[in-house]
Amino acid sequence: MKRRQFLQQSFATSLTASLSALPAAAAGRRPRVLLRNGWQSLNIGDVAHYLGMMELFKRHRIDAEVRFWTSNMENGADELFRKTFPDVPFFTSGKQVEDALAECDFLLHGSGSGFVAQRHVTEWIEETGRPFGVMGISLTEINEQTIPTLNQADFVYFRDGVSAQRAVEAGCTVPGQGWGPDTAFGVAETRDDAAALAFMAEHGLEEGKFLCCIPRYRWTPFWTVKPGREFDPVKHARNEERKELDHAPYREAIIRVTRETDMKVLITCEDKTQIALGREVLYDPLPDDVKKKVVWRDHYWMTDEAVSTYVRSAGLFGNEMHSPIMCIANGIPATVGRWDEQTNKGFMWRDIGLEDWLFTMDDPEQVARIPETILAIAKDPAAAKAKAAAAREIVLKRQDDQFTALRESLAAV
Repeated sequence: MKRRQFLQQSFATSLTASLSALPAAAAGRRPRVLLRNGWQSLNIGDVAHYLGMMELFKRHRIDAEVRFWTSNMENGADELFRKTFPDVPFFTSGKQVEDALAECDFLLHGSGSGFVAQRHVTEWIEETGRPFGVMGISLTEINEQTIPTLNQADFVYFRDGVSAQRAVEAGCTVPGQGWGPDTAFGVAETRDDAAALAFMAEHGLEEGKFLCCIPRYRWTPFWTVKPGREFDPVKHARNEERKELDHAPYREAIIRVTRETDMKVLITCEDKTQIALGREVLYDPLPDDVKKKVVWRDHYWMTDEAVSTYVRSAGLFGNEMHSPIMCIANGIPATVGRWDEQTNKGFMWRDIGLEDWLFTMDDPEQVARIPETILAIAKDPAAAKAKAAAAREIVLKRQDDQFTALRESLAAV
């Protein structure tokens, strides 16, 4: 009896292994996609990368099993992902990664500041020989293996036109490649309306009657919020040198908006380091009459509450990137301040027709336009929303192209 059970179990195990090794169509199952994304959870924008990707899978009816290989799921990101996509397993290391590498048919590298998981993509190619694609990255550092690795992809989409051009100049020859939106543009249905409405009611924020503002250091001071992260004196010095200059025009905008319109302003954050910064450089220096119409959010939030708040605002401004992305994804106006210490990501605002709402903070002429630009959004919300909607249409069209490419790749596995 024991021998018969052993043989049955051995046969079942062998059959399962054989079916896993078969192409999806031959095995009579849906394709299995290994999504490699999720670089940190300290920033709601990084969380938005994979939430947006999963929403786009659903919106474009990609019929596949997704397994999510992430680097970090802390700060509430794990609960949010389980709540939003309960059928998608996620893992960071160990046997689940090994099983996914063995069983998945296609590797999809998600949005990031660069080709973040290049090493893992290389291992995927060497160990499995199966296809992969890259969706929504900037091209920052290029080492000797970057372009040869990308050239083996089914498709490569760069989230800003500068990166796409740089890739071509460096020798990227993938037929399906070019500009393709950051997948955070996919976030629309991930919401926590109850939390957003409760906060708004507590602080007297009415729908359509407030703007959001997000500050940012030149270099994120991770050492202030991540245990064990070493203090960087060079980056700290640069932050201190620039923090007043990088936020003075926004402070002026807050003053003008609150005095010249009936709008209020919510000073909030995209990562934890910006909470105290917002109070220091934006809220505390304001005149008393202005403070009465300004709310400083004193605690962190997760992507779902942020989106539910943004969609009820009249717009967003500041020095962050992914909160503006989530705004435009929902037809809400948003401006972006950028600097050369960052990647090329800010230039995506040019790609979607919003160059007037993009400011390089080291260019005095562009900085001088900030207060008036934000005031114009507050004074004519309808025109600003129309401009945001036009940008959103550009994004939607290119998303169609991206997910058509993915669907074609999966049909071939």
